[in-house]
This record gives sequence, C-alpha cells and structure tokens, in this order.
Amino acid sequence: MNSICLIRSKKTNRSQVIAIIVLAIILFVLFFYSAFLVKARTDSGRVDEPFSLSITMAQSNTILPVSSPLSPIKVKKIKMIITGYSSDPWQTDDTPFITASGSMVQDGVVANNLLPFGTKIRIPVLYGDKIFVVEDRMNAGKSHYHLDIWFPDRQKAKNFGVKEAVVEILGN
Repeated sequence: MNSICLIRSKKTNRSQVIAIIVLAIILFVLFFYSAFLVKARTDSGRVDEPFSLSITMAQSNTILPVSSPLSPIKVKKIKMIITGYSSDPWQTDDTPFITASGSMVQDGVVANNLLPFGTKIRIPVLYGDKIFVVEDRMNAGKSHYHLDIWFPDRQKAKNFGVKEAVVEILGN
C-alpha cells in the first residue's frame, strides 16, 4: 500500500514539474512576442506602433494575456464614402433622435449598414484619434461602404459635404 502512494506521489510531482515548465515557456513566448515581434503596420508597410500586450491573473494559478484597454488595436482599414446627417425628420424616420440601435443620438454616432452596432471606428485623416461608434443604420439603398456621421444640426451636416477616406475598424 505504501509503494502505491509513493508512485502516485512521484507522478504528481512529475506532472507538476511539467506544468511549471510549460507555463514558463508560454510566458517566455508571450513576452518575446509582445516585446519584439508584433508590430502594427500601415498600408504603406512602415511600422506604426507596437502591439501592446499585458498579462493578468484570472485566478492564483491562471495567467491570461490581455490587450491594453487604453489603446485600441487597429483591426481593418476600409475606404468609405463619408457624409453627414442630422436629426431632421426628412433625413430620418419618425423618431429622429433615437438611433436604430435604440440609443439617443450624440456626438460620435455614425450610421453604416456593413458594421455591427457598437463597432468602434476612427477616421484619422478627418478626425485624428477621435473614436466613433456605429449606432445607426442608413437607407437600405446605400452602399455598405458608405458612412454617415451624425451632426447636431442640418447646416453642419450639409457643410461637411461628401468625402472619401480610410476608416479604421477598431477591436479590443
């Protein structure tokens, strides 16, 4: 009976050592990957900014890699036609101040038929690092590659006009 307990004890110790070695290798790879290898590239191919990766403890024995919530990661770039709209009844349905997602219109709201509600985007050429959120939809006849930015009044939307720009779709 004692010999069986010793064998089990040795197997447990061996599996614990293997688990520690595997964990150490994973941590090393994550550190090396985040510190040296991963770079976000722009369309021109130049290095723009490093990918940020940090490690957090979910439990006392579980380590998870997480991205920094302060710097969104650029996921995809799409060229779109960009126009403006306001809450005028002739530009909207019978609830001009409520978006298709059910939220109230406000600065930073955009309408698009391609991206899901809640998608965060940037338009660097026009607005720098300002983040917009897809909360509304457009007329069904509009292209998926058309984006409408909400403006507080009709004249500001009209003054914005029609522009073409690259839109960065962000993910966390």
